Amino acid sequence: MSSMNKTTIFSILLGATVIAVVTQAAKAQETPAEYQQVLKIVGKTGDYKSNVLKINVPRNDLHVKIAGYAVPTPFGFGGWFAMTKGDGGEEVMMGDLVLTQDEVNPAMSALLEHGLEVTALHNHFFWEDPRVFFMHIHGHGKAVDLANQIKPALDLIGQAKPSESGGHGASTAAKQGTLDTDRIAKIVGHAGEQNGPVYKITLGRDDLDVKEMGATINARMGLNTWAAFVGSNDDAAVAGDVAMLETEVTPTLKALRSHGLDVVAIHHHMTNSRPVIIFLHYWGRGPAEKLATGFKAGLDELGKGNK
Repeated sequence: MSSMNKTTIFSILLGATVIAVVTQAAKAQETPAEYQQVLKIVGKTGDYKSNVLKINVPRNDLHVKIAGYAVPTPFGFGGWFAMTKGDGGEEVMMGDLVLTQDEVNPAMSALLEHGLEVTALHNHFFWEDPRVFFMHIHGHGKAVDLANQIKPALDLIGQAKPSESGGHGASTAAKQGTLDTDRIAKIVGHAGEQNGPVYKITLGRDDLDVKEMGATINARMGLNTWAAFVGSNDDAAVAGDVAMLETEVTPTLKALRSHGLDVVAIHHHMTNSRPVIIFLHYWGRGPAEKLATGFKAGLDELGKGNK
């Protein structure tokens, strides 16, 4: 190969490398500057997609058992909050904080004292040890102001040692890496994502036009239905949340119960959004195919009136 050819090839490769670096840098700069400041204030990482900044607040410090069945954090103990633009350039913030019994009231006071709203407080599970509660929050204003308002509550999370209630029998650890996730996805009709030992399927309600202050409330803002699977094909557990219109509640309940899934909570998450959305939390244990079939039955009751 001549030296000119080598020089030409080197120049092409160098140019391609520079383009790749610039492209990667551009991608890294896609998060608006005000949202980058939010991440700095709260001291957490997040991602910016679909016009929404979402920040995860997982409870990796907790070791939870449900009816004696040890489950990992991604099974349903990942708190979060998110921001998106509303009318007039103001941010709409929503979130769901995972709290132990001892943290609920201190965190609630911190949120209220700093100008945020608490829109719901409820359980997602029965028989969990330690007891865990989920607090939904709401606020609107400038992104940086919202970050400063929520930070005092975030700083309280994980500071109190949880009180274990006991009485749930011996712990049974979930077997890892033996779920046929392709089979689960085929039954449900949607693929999921693997997060450690947990396989989670999340579906938005794109058939609904939910707004608040002009902002679209989408899956990343909490308008979603999901199912998290853990364990083995023969002995799995599922937990999840179903986002329903008021007219869909009873049909969905019937579908889940007829397939042996336990309903553990029915409530709202949002107090200002329209139309009204009701959320249902469920839990089940058994063969993975049976659990997936039960979730699919509930899923099939959603959106019928919009088709």
